Amino acid sequence: MMGGLEIGAISLGILLVMLGLRLHVGVAMLVAGAICYWLVNDGDLNSLLFTLNNLVYARFSSYDLAVIPIFVLMGQFAVHGGLSAALFRACASWIGHWRGGLAMSAAGACAGFGAICGSSLATATTMSQVALPELERYHYGQRLATGTVAAAGTLGILIPPSVPLIVYAVLTQESIAALFMAAILPGLLAVAGYMVVIRIMAIKTMRDVERAPRHSWAERVVSLRDIAPILVIFAIVIFGLYGGWANLTEAASIGAAACGLYAIVRGGMRWQGVYKSLIGTAEATAMIYLVVIGADLLNSGLALGQLPNTLAEWILGSGFAPLVVLLIILLIYLLLGCVMDSLSMILLTIPIFYPIILGLDLFGLDATEKSIWFGIVALMVVEIGLITPPMGMNLFIVQKYSRGASLSTVNRGILPFIGADIVRIAIVVMIPALSLVWL
Repeated sequence: MMGGLEIGAISLGILLVMLGLRLHVGVAMLVAGAICYWLVNDGDLNSLLFTLNNLVYARFSSYDLAVIPIFVLMGQFAVHGGLSAALFRACASWIGHWRGGLAMSAAGACAGFGAICGSSLATATTMSQVALPELERYHYGQRLATGTVAAAGTLGILIPPSVPLIVYAVLTQESIAALFMAAILPGLLAVAGYMVVIRIMAIKTMRDVERAPRHSWAERVVSLRDIAPILVIFAIVIFGLYGGWANLTEAASIGAAACGLYAIVRGGMRWQGVYKSLIGTAEATAMIYLVVIGADLLNSGLALGQLPNTLAEWILGSGFAPLVVLLIILLIYLLLGCVMDSLSMILLTIPIFYPIILGLDLFGLDATEKSIWFGIVALMVVEIGLITPPMGMNLFIVQKYSRGASLSTVNRGILPFIGADIVRIAIVVMIPALSLVWL
């Protein structure tokens, strides 16, 4: 008779095989979870059906998860309301005339768009359509242009609000507001790192590139006026949560309504755009919830088989140094990023890795500090999966919207940015205060 460890290993193997066959990750998790739970309960089908029935209600009766479709709707309004173009124009009016300035403007616009979107794929898709034509018009090299947009697109899940951070908070019972605040400085550090990379690449490759025209101070002020409502929306969501005058759902609802109003009044969104936003929200939310249910069932089976506890006890008793254990976990995230999306990785791995992290002595942090710090570190590593060749989703999106760039060109263009990501992760790992300063 198989033990819990063997059943867990078989279930995870089945999951990876189905992912390799390009089955939807939510369906793959659901099937692997059903097999795992069924085997752990000695083939009792009634127990599986009863658990699945109760699992759906227990998970979706969570008040915190109700905020996901609201933030998704806010992102849809941003996508269909033309807000990305306003952000790019504003950044370009200030720094577009610098060497590499238009690429830096694209990175800055991605950060701003991520603050009202919360999705890396949506950020990469929208900014590819806005920024790539301008970069190509001024003869930026394909490697620099595509690499910039693909990398900066990952800021969509790091700059708050972030759906993966919400899910992490629900799984670990942490404060969503605290996690959002903890992500701000690492997010700004990411933008700074990308701009340094762009500057270095620009010096090496931009001998024949045309510089964008320098804008007057009056034009710069007008550009700030155009994006001021976006900054207000971000402030409402973040400081409303942190200040305690609005709970998560209230802040998200106010932000979504304000974003929709801005998209209609200033962005020119019409009823067709509203309809697309509602349909896009329904589709994205359904996909997220399917992944959540699949991960819940799989994690329930693994928990019954005692795999997370057994693995945690073995690692904590192995004598490995805490930083070595952390490095192994981060390497596993990098490998999973080649075959899984960010949300799926968070849902699958946190129930396994979280008890291990809490059991380690890391920089003298208490349980709450470790929980928040690890959430930010894990999310930054998960980001890299979106741009890791050969399967990073952002790479395919940017290649699709570029004019003639091959996937290999995009892959080469992203490598310096991955280097910047690794440096940033090392900094945040070794200096936890960067993500804990607001506590």
